[in-house]
Amino acid sequence: MDIWPAIDLRHGKPVRLKQGDYNRETVFGDDPVEFALRWQAAGTRRLHLVDLDAAKGDDPTANREAVRRIVEATGLTCQMGGGVRDEAAIEILLDLGLNRLVVGSAALKRPDWFAEMCDRFPGRLAAGIDARDGMVATDGWLETSSTPAIDLARNLRQRTSNIAAVIYTDIAKDGMMSGPNFEGLAAMAAATDIPLVASGGVTTLDDVRQLVEMKMPAAIVGRSIYDGVMKLKDVLDVAGDLAS
Repeated sequence: MDIWPAIDLRHGKPVRLKQGDYNRETVFGDDPVEFALRWQAAGTRRLHLVDLDAAKGDDPTANREAVRRIVEATGLTCQMGGGVRDEAAIEILLDLGLNRLVVGSAALKRPDWFAEMCDRFPGRLAAGIDARDGMVATDGWLETSSTPAIDLARNLRQRTSNIAAVIYTDIAKDGMMSGPNFEGLAAMAAATDIPLVASGGVTTLDDVRQLVEMKMPAAIVGRSIYDGVMKLKDVLDVAGDLAS
């Protein structure tokens, strides 16, 4: 199972939010490159970045210098989500050296456009499907739609064969250190053949083992490795993803 350690960025600093709430923020330092290098030293081959400013609709350039520095300092495979809503943003962010971009709100609201972008940038765009009670949440998790998450995944798969992955996040679990929504992940995995990335609530090595047993292709780990509940090296080892 591929492991993606998360670095959430706000105002150029590494932070974590609880359940996507911007008022429940923990700042982990001044320089996100420090964390990127720390995760690289632990053996990761990839990083998952989130631009919280752009996701919220604030300054889309606030974190771009930090992203560029992370990519250049590590040379790791990096994907990023947050505020990817038009072709210009896609081109700018890919030019920073990012390998893959995660499109959230725009994939729900403009599925034809998203499918067109997937075909224009094959294998470079993933759908970020964030769910609250099984329904797709949008706009930095500030709004909840009436579309079931599984229906959106199926719909996107019908429109394009070039979608790279679905990053599926259960908002109720994100940052809460309570374990993933295994049932929701299993339902999503059964609903589509798009490679699935589990996100939200991966807290213990037993969580990681259960995802491996479910044959989950990939998982994002965040707060648990920042708080020291799990060591990233142990996570990578259990997942069979430790760089040699």
